Formats: sequence, structure tokens, C-alpha cells
Amino acid sequence: MLCGRWRSCRRRRSEEPPVPAQVAAPVAFPSPPAPPDSGTKRPGLRALKKMGLTEDEDVHAMLRGSRFRKIRSRTWHKERLYRLQEDGLSVWFQRRIPRALSQHIFFVQHIEAVREGHQSEGLRRFGGAFPPARCLTIAFKGRRKNLDLAAPTAEEAQRWVRGLAKLRARLDAMSQRERLDHWIHSYLHRADSNQDSKMSFKEIKSLLRMVNVDMNDMYAYHLFKECDHSNNERLEGTEIEEFLRRLLKRPELEEIFHRYSGEDRVLSAPELLEFLEDQGEDGVTLAHAQHLIQTYELNETAKQHELMTLDGFMMYLLSPEGAALDPAHMCVFQDMDQPLAHYFISSSHNTYLTDSQIGGPSSTEAYVRAFAQGCRCVELDCWEGPGGEPVIYHGHTLTSKILFRDVVQAVRDHAFTLSPYPVILSLENHCGLEQQAAMARHLRAILGDMLVTQALDSQNPEELPSPEQLKGRVLVKGKKLPAARSEDGRILPDREEEEEEEEEEEEAEAAEQRRLAKQISPELSALAVYCCATRLRTLRPAPAPPQPCQVSSLSERKAKKLIREAGNSFVRHNTRQLTRVYPLGLRMTSANYSPQEMWNSGCQLVALNFQTPGYEMDLNAGRFLINGQCGYVLKPACLRQPDTTFDPECPGPPRTTLTIQVLTAQQLPKLNAEKPNSIVDPLVRVEIHGVPTDCTRKETNYVLNNGFNPRWGQTLQFQLRAPELVLVRFVVEDYDATSPNDFVGQFTLPLNSLKQGYRHIHLLSKDGASLSPATLFVHIRIQRS
Repeated sequence: MLCGRWRSCRRRRSEEPPVPAQVAAPVAFPSPPAPPDSGTKRPGLRALKKMGLTEDEDVHAMLRGSRFRKIRSRTWHKERLYRLQEDGLSVWFQRRIPRALSQHIFFVQHIEAVREGHQSEGLRRFGGAFPPARCLTIAFKGRRKNLDLAAPTAEEAQRWVRGLAKLRARLDAMSQRERLDHWIHSYLHRADSNQDSKMSFKEIKSLLRMVNVDMNDMYAYHLFKECDHSNNERLEGTEIEEFLRRLLKRPELEEIFHRYSGEDRVLSAPELLEFLEDQGEDGVTLAHAQHLIQTYELNETAKQHELMTLDGFMMYLLSPEGAALDPAHMCVFQDMDQPLAHYFISSSHNTYLTDSQIGGPSSTEAYVRAFAQGCRCVELDCWEGPGGEPVIYHGHTLTSKILFRDVVQAVRDHAFTLSPYPVILSLENHCGLEQQAAMARHLRAILGDMLVTQALDSQNPEELPSPEQLKGRVLVKGKKLPAARSEDGRILPDREEEEEEEEEEEEAEAAEQRRLAKQISPELSALAVYCCATRLRTLRPAPAPPQPCQVSSLSERKAKKLIREAGNSFVRHNTRQLTRVYPLGLRMTSANYSPQEMWNSGCQLVALNFQTPGYEMDLNAGRFLINGQCGYVLKPACLRQPDTTFDPECPGPPRTTLTIQVLTAQQLPKLNAEKPNSIVDPLVRVEIHGVPTDCTRKETNYVLNNGFNPRWGQTLQFQLRAPELVLVRFVVEDYDATSPNDFVGQFTLPLNSLKQGYRHIHLLSKDGASLSPATLFVHIRIQRS
């Protein structure tokens, strides 16, 4: 069948992608690569064998388990057993009170970093009784707290540091197909109740429930018997692999493949090129098609003849090159030499908080997590502390306090681990002159050359530099003493603007005089070089001369008022200088507002509570997903031109039609792992976030009792007026007729980074962690007028 003949291309272009035909069997998916060694006595170790780590000494030590001291306070140092599971994906840990299995494990893919020694706030404060060589910290993505551990010996600590590094590296290097194979075999091991490497029909039914599918008993038994070639009511070895291949079949991909491959069921390079052209891929060549075959084809004979089989085609479509996000946008691809005001900049509000702003804890770890999410502007609420040391906390509340100098050290150590581009420290200053001077000393001493203390271009000190010019540098946003005043001149405090907008003129004057009673230290004033905090009262149709180094901080309420009343004048203001927007103080639970409205008007520093998950943070993550996740995204041209006529409230007629055909989903997560019979009823919602006239949402019907491979084949269409600002959010929910739907997963990205054609969307959790191997399969068409 895999002959070397060169076949002619057959054009099969069509305006509407056909909906894959419904099949009688209620289940479908991709065949795994080569089956593992069926003779392995411990089936769970197949996963590690596939990862190439079965002989690794560090991994073997982790499989045996280690007794660590878990450190939570000066007196809470409890011994706990930690052991790597045989799937190589999760770690089981002991708890004082046994709970459900899901409460006793954490997943390797959810680890953000593993730090050696006393490299966390917890170990620096409470780990003094244990030598740094025996200590490690496991930091997680999302809101999960750090795990601070002390091992019995330094060697045991190193085994876990090295072992986790190997597991994370191998996991990152896995293709989506390898992740799928790894995933299904881990469930297979759990379903094999007596661990005899054989699967009874009862165990097969348990497996199906675990992977989120409610299959008809008659059909399931029919599938079981078709694979039971030994006719002994047990599946083993190759019979299990055959069952898995049938279970993981993907008929919708087979139909697409056969439409291009013809009767011989293999794709030649010209036929693959035809598919790529129909996908809307720009500038594809025959050489590129040949490269894809060499990269993703699994069959060596097919590779030699430059042919792609169905397995290779699935590997390609499940790879980053087959995903909805344009892989060219995953690195820094935008012009980084424009002034700072021309970029959206990922920004955090009350960065020090890990929970609510009323009584939640403050922590330097919150800054580390914000930087790990690409944040480039963090907030420091500075107050008078004991012993002459300023502290950071949410003033006049029960939130805990942390030292200003400890936060600056966290900035020094972690600000540039993910992105090399500049960090802005937004100071909200409530300190007296003496502790302000201490703040300035700490900033200079700890940050050293990283700190910007004078203009880069002495000839043009008022011009904002670019992110490229400021690589590796830290900027301070704060109040600046007027040049004409003496060193002890008086100035407004660095508070964010008052929430109340409707003051009488006399009240405004009185308030101004009260504020003038506050002072700012010249030492701290000198550090506000390019981000001089100033109050923005009104916007006139004919604005005053631009003052690029001035930054205004606005509450969400005032920003919305300016958007509504000033429109284009506010957009023009934001082409020249920075504007920071922050949540209303009334948001006691640290809830967020939608950042999209602020981005529509060109506001650069749209500050959100990073510790609070929700659609608002999904939008923020989607906005900054591109450009290497460096925290800077170039604004559209209509938001950068000084004489722009753009007004987000009046964007003009529709210019783009977005058509999304939601086809299928794969391996959606089980929401209640402790209830075997709990199966999701998934639906897909597509949300458009942009200018007000573009904002809308549409959804599919729900599919009953199938989170494993639900099929929709429904088309959703959107008319867009300002496509350059649009974010597209794909959401999967578990339908419930009597209560709000439960969140399953989501993925958000800019429309301009959305690839056309047949694409997989790799879903994320509420905290932004990967839900691999969970995907949506869609067809996307973008028509621009």
C-alpha cells in the first residue's frame, strides 16, 4: 500500500466544511502510537517506560517514597510521606486525616517551579532549623499554596529536585498523542482492580466511567467481545491495546483525511499541500509539506516515500502547528522599539495579596506568582512600619504585613525569569519622609543597576523609551517633586484617586489643601523618572502639550466615565502617555472588572487582582498569551496614532465575519472524580470580547453523558466591527437544567492570532493550568471585507 508513486492532486475546496457524518457507535477517538510491551508485570510502569525513565535512580527513589518534614509555621513541622505514582504524572502524599484520593495527590504538570534551599518566604521565615541543603519548595501554578519541605538528608532532597526536573522536562517534550496514550494507560492501571494486567468487563466499565463516558452496556459488551480473541471474558496484552485503539478512534479526522488521501488512504506531499492551502496557511510550499511528513509521520516506510498515514495526520493536527493559536505568535514577534505608551502592559493590583483585600494574607510569593504569569507592573502599598522599616499591606484592614525590602528582593530575584522586558513598581505611598527615604535606599541598594535612576537619553529626557531600550530594568511609578520647589517642598501623596467623583468645587479645593499637607522625600522623588504619578481631572477636545512621562491612575468607575464621555479624546491621550486603571475599593472579595473596556480605549496598565480566577483573568491571560508571553503587546495602529479618529463607542460598520464550526471534544476532565457515575453533559460557548458592539456569545446544544468524545457539528457566526481588538474565548461547561452550569475548561486568544481551518483548542483550567489531553476540535473561517 505504501508504494512510492507520485499521485496527482485532486482539488476538493468548499466554502463550508462538511459536518462529519454521525456514526452509529456512541464513542470515537485517535489510535495510539505503537502499543507498549504487553508483558510488563506492573502496568502502571508502562507510563514511565514510555517516558524513558524506568531505569532512572532518582525516579526509582521517588517511586519508593520519602518522608519529608512539611513546614507551615515556626512550630508546625509535620512528617509526611510523599511518593511518586506509577503513572509518572502525579505524587501521592499522606494527610493527617485521610480524604478522597483526589485530595491526596498533586500533578507534575501543575508545578510552576522547584526551588532548592531557603528560596521561599515560608522557608526563610520558618525553616531555620533545617539546613538549606535539605530543603526544597514546590511552587504550583494557580492559587495552590507552596509546598515547603525538609528532607532527611541533602541527597534525598536532591533526588526529588532532579527527579521532578526530569519528569517535568519529559512531560513538556511529549506530543499531544503521547500525552493521550500516557493518560489512557494511567486510567487503565487504576481500573485494573486486582492488578493482574487483565481486564474483565466489569473493569472495562469502570475504565469508561473514569474517562467520562457513559456507554450503553450492550454496545460496550459488543466492543469488549470483538477484542476478546481468546474468548475467556478477559482482555490482556494486545487485546487491551486493540480495545483502546477502538475507543480512541476519531471518525471526524478519518473523514477529513480520506477526503484528501483518496482510495489508497495515504497522503502524498502534494495532497498534504492541498490540505494546507485549504486550511488558509500562508505561503506554504511543497518543501513545507515534506517537512511536516518527516516531523510527524510515525511509520518509517511512509517517511521514506514522503507519504503521511492517518496516524501521522493526527499527530500533526494535535501538535502546536495544528492548534488554534498561531505558533509564530508564541515568540516575541512584534516591534519592541516603540514608546512604552504604545503597548498593553500586563498589570497587577494589590499584588501582595493572596486572597481578599479585607483579611487575606500578604506574601512576597504573590509577586513571584505574578511575574510567573508575565506581569510587568506590580503594586506596592507602602505604610509606616516598626523599627524604621516600611511595610506593605492593605491599609486599615486585617491583611498581614510584609517588609518593603523583602518585596524588593523578590523583584530582584524573580522579575526577569520569564520576560526580559521592564518592570514597573507602582508605589502607593503612605509613609512619612523618614521611611520614604528608607524605601529609596532599599530600592537603590537591592536593585543596583537594574533600577532606572536617570533618563536614558539626556537630550530628550521627556520622551518615553521603548521596552527594548529598558530590557532588564526596573521603573518606579511615584510622585515627583516639582523642579521649581525646594527639597522640602510639599506634594500630593501617592494614593490612588478618590472613588467619589462628584465633588463640589469648594470641597475639591479643601481636599486639595489637606493633601498638600503631606510631603514626599526628595530621595524617593528622584526615582520617578519615566512614570511620574499625576492626577487626570478632565480631557479637553484640544489637549495640552503631551507630557509622556506622566502616568494617571484611575478607578474603573472614572475610566468608564471618560470612555463614555470623552471617547476619542481619551484614546488620543493614551497614545502619548500611560494610564493605569484599578478596581473599585468596594470589591471587598478582590473581584475583578472586565479589562476589555479599558483596552478598547488604549489604557496600557489595566490592573487586575491576579489572585482571583475568573473570566476577567482569562481575558488578561489571553491578551498576553502572544508575543512570547513577555507582558508587552503592541496596541493596534488605531490606538497608537496621535491624530486617531477611533472611538470604541462608535467603531463603524462590520468589517470581519468569524465563522466557527464546533465539531467535537476529546477527553474532557471529570468534574467529580469521587462519583464514578457522574458524567458531564458538555456544551461549548464561544464568547467575543471587544468594543461594545462586538461583544456577544453563542453556544451549542449540550451532549448527554459524554465527556470523552462529544460531537456537535454546530456552526456559530459573528460580525465584527473592530477585529483588531477582539479576544475569542472558548468555554466548555457541564450543562445543568436546575442550577448554573459548571465550568469545565476554557481557552482565550486574540482574533489576530487565531488560525483558520481545522484546529484543536487545548483547554485550560480555571487557574490557567493545562487540562491535557482535553481538547476541542473546530473549523475556523475568517472573512475580512
